[in-house]
Amino acid sequence: MISEYQIRVQPHVAANERMLREYVANEYGFDVRTLTAMRILKRSIDARQRTIFVNLKVRCYINEQPAHDEYVVTHYPDVSEAPQVIVVGAGPGGLFAALRLIELGLRPIVLERGKDVRERKKDLALIARTQQVDGESNYCFGEGGAGAYSDGKLYTRSKKRGSIEKILNVFCQHGASTNILSDAHPHIGTDRLPRVIENIRNTILKCGGEVHFQTKMTQLLLDGDRVVGCSAADTEYRGPVILATGHSARDIYRYLANAKIEIQAKGIAVGVRLEHPAELIDQIQYHSKQGRGKYLPAAEYSFVTQVDGRGVYSFCMCPGGFVIPAATGPEQIVVNGMSPSNRGGQWSNSGMVVEISPEDLDMEHGTWNMEHSAAQREANANNVQSSSQRHTLSERMFNAQLKVMAFQEQLERCCWQQGNMKQTAPAQRMADFVNKRLSYDLPKSSYAPGLISSPLHFWLPQAISHRLCEGFKTFGRMSHGFLTNEAVMIGVETRTSSPVRILRDAETLMHVRLQGLFPCGEGAGYAGGIVSAAIDGERCAEQCLQYMKN
Repeated sequence: MISEYQIRVQPHVAANERMLREYVANEYGFDVRTLTAMRILKRSIDARQRTIFVNLKVRCYINEQPAHDEYVVTHYPDVSEAPQVIVVGAGPGGLFAALRLIELGLRPIVLERGKDVRERKKDLALIARTQQVDGESNYCFGEGGAGAYSDGKLYTRSKKRGSIEKILNVFCQHGASTNILSDAHPHIGTDRLPRVIENIRNTILKCGGEVHFQTKMTQLLLDGDRVVGCSAADTEYRGPVILATGHSARDIYRYLANAKIEIQAKGIAVGVRLEHPAELIDQIQYHSKQGRGKYLPAAEYSFVTQVDGRGVYSFCMCPGGFVIPAATGPEQIVVNGMSPSNRGGQWSNSGMVVEISPEDLDMEHGTWNMEHSAAQREANANNVQSSSQRHTLSERMFNAQLKVMAFQEQLERCCWQQGNMKQTAPAQRMADFVNKRLSYDLPKSSYAPGLISSPLHFWLPQAISHRLCEGFKTFGRMSHGFLTNEAVMIGVETRTSSPVRILRDAETLMHVRLQGLFPCGEGAGYAGGIVSAAIDGERCAEQCLQYMKN
């Protein structure tokens, strides 16, 4: 007999298999000796009260043996002689599009502007040492995309778009821990995800597909209003194109705008990365001076509020993690967060961001509807003569499609100026920011390139700094001890999502005008995170097959 039960136990019981078996047997009235196997299907922690509970959904095998596999295996056939599809980008959208194409009997040709996931790691290490960013190999560009070295979280709310379980099972098939099938907020970890990505690549190659690194797409090949391929690295690749270039491929957005290919500005959220000591977050969230204790994981949090008509919320929370430099070019400082699989670091961080809509920005006349601080207005005036600044001003005046991207760039450049024009990030203690005081010293931080004290309350746009300040006060009232000078704000968090949406048909997922072009994933403005991008990649592959049949 196989039975499934929902149970609620204390952490020490959930952590001990013998005690857990005995609890289930006693609770549901059967002899524990008849319980031949038990699998945990779902796991979550309820820390709302002082007594912490673990909620579990368990499957019990009573006088019966379970199937050997803990996950569903997907079969990938040989497609070496099949019609080909070009997949631009080897992030989750592109990789899962390629895998689904193989399932459907099509041959994927994957073009990735960056390096493979192992070589890419060397360039990431150089950022802290040299204070320089490789524009083609960084935390956003390269095999695995932005998620490969910035956490590997698999939590999504995109349940209506496709099968989350299918995506998680494919990850397990390629080496991820089966814990991701049961955890409420599944997480592979930056230390394990690169090997999973390599295994996915090997599946593509074994089945007859191709993967080309350091191969940046420069142009779509058109036959009237039909995309028949693309150019990359002085080579033409023929076939329908799934465009999955990620949220930071600004050169692609500029190319599309200049080529009059329909795109539009999209809202984003910007702010800072907020870092606390992990022990403090554990104490706050678990309501105990002992913190997480022996049986609980590093604590998570999630905050959201409204300030003056805009959402203020935590984003991409990384318990026991690190803050990383996520710029993709010169004259930028961008930060993000990551966690290893054990989430065992000294600090916990999250993005703290404010919603920005295209309507908040008036680029037509080179002005902002969202009021700038005095410091930023001065920085704009001092730097208006640089070629990069002139380019941004030109976009602001003549290209409304890219105005949110221009806002991102301006904020990142301002942050770079505040950081002594290196990857040294401007930072401020949290309570000092709320009280509009300069931080004369800064706490230790996980951010490897280093921090420099800076008055973020002064130079951030007022519409952002004011809302962050009010949001922090609200979060401090929600969780006593959260608003503290032990926490440090690190600027700036701007790459929360794509600032552009590439317009596509809702049914066919093809571009609204160009047949054979399938804008895909986070970079196209239709996903937000690893799992939702992967789901979108699978959907684009399915629609690509339908297009090729017609």
